[in-house]
Amino acid sequence: MSGDLPIFDPGSFALTTQEIALTTRTRELAAGSFAARAATIDRDARFPTENYQDLRAAGLLGICVPLEYGGLGATYRAYCLAAAEIGRYCGATALTFNMHVCSCLWSGVLADGLDMPEAVRAGHESRRRKHYARIVNDGKIYSQPFSEGGAITAAAGTVPFATTARRVDGGWRVTGKKIFASLSGHADYYGILCTEIEEGESLSRRRSLYLAVPAAAEGVKVVGDWDPLGMRGTISRTAIFDDVFVADDEAIMPPGIYHQAAARWPHMFLTLTPTYMGLAQAAYDFTVKYLRGEWPGVTDKRRGMAVKQHNVAHMHLLLEQTKALWFQVISEARIDPSREQLLRLYGAQYTVMENANGLAQRAIRTCGGQSMLKSLPLERLYRDSRCGALMLPWTADICIERIGHLALYRAGEADE
Repeated sequence: MSGDLPIFDPGSFALTTQEIALTTRTRELAAGSFAARAATIDRDARFPTENYQDLRAAGLLGICVPLEYGGLGATYRAYCLAAAEIGRYCGATALTFNMHVCSCLWSGVLADGLDMPEAVRAGHESRRRKHYARIVNDGKIYSQPFSEGGAITAAAGTVPFATTARRVDGGWRVTGKKIFASLSGHADYYGILCTEIEEGESLSRRRSLYLAVPAAAEGVKVVGDWDPLGMRGTISRTAIFDDVFVADDEAIMPPGIYHQAAARWPHMFLTLTPTYMGLAQAAYDFTVKYLRGEWPGVTDKRRGMAVKQHNVAHMHLLLEQTKALWFQVISEARIDPSREQLLRLYGAQYTVMENANGLAQRAIRTCGGQSMLKSLPLERLYRDSRCGALMLPWTADICIERIGHLALYRAGEADE
């Protein structure tokens, strides 16, 4: 709703001028248009096309395109804070927006800190200029489908991608499929993570490629239905790539650089959490307004009972704890993080994803049965937030496993 205070108070959290400007822009846009459309988008399980038109008009498609390429030049933290404000009002828009933005964030701020030979970096500079121009000048949308199924995810760089790219004159031939491919059928380019084939050798994660596959290319097909529990507007159907030709200049990152990024810049995978940080705030906001009789259509105040006050207090504590850890982690995002920073990183991923739904659950319990009507947003917040624990490459279970192992083992240690 318009008039909401920022999730992170600019003074208390010492936000930069850029962060204040971007969070204000996204909050005002999302609180108005996005919030008004969220229920219909969810009910119909349709892509938020109008929201993307608004993002395009506001210049936000280029939020992480560097300034020298005509974008807004957002830092990692500035993007996370701005995206959380979108997630507060429409989870599906925020989650799909992240898939688009990562094509710029990973090839921009993140890639700038990675090791590349001079010639490789020069080629990267030329190619990303082309990708950024599509976004800034033409308003093109990129997606980033990387899930392929299975318990071990290739996205985190631990195993090779099953989707492959075979070298041919002028580019590659890409074959494979991506499940839960957000923006499927609505993106202009699919940012495909795949493994380059070397004749006579087994697939290696060190030969990972990150390619922009035109949605209109021959051999690209979107299949399957989409009728999920939550995040219904993401339209995450299955994308099939059947011997698709992809030109050399469509590489979003140079060959092998994604593998380096996954190993040295793990905060890159935390960018799914801003959506859920926003959902956590939204669950709390709704509860307070509902009990105070300030939500549209709710006239009677329900704040007098001690049990409701106690529940709101618990929600407030949980929200503040979540915000504090998450803000610390997005503030210390960097290349080659320390062991302690890695522990906090996995902890923040787990905490945000689990606590967003925990807040929605307590909101239901506190507000009561009428708050679950589909004319109100709480049941949607509950369904959307429940999806967070399943998000690859770091599901809640994977985070717990990594935290336990990292806490008990030092580098190179193993049991006899």
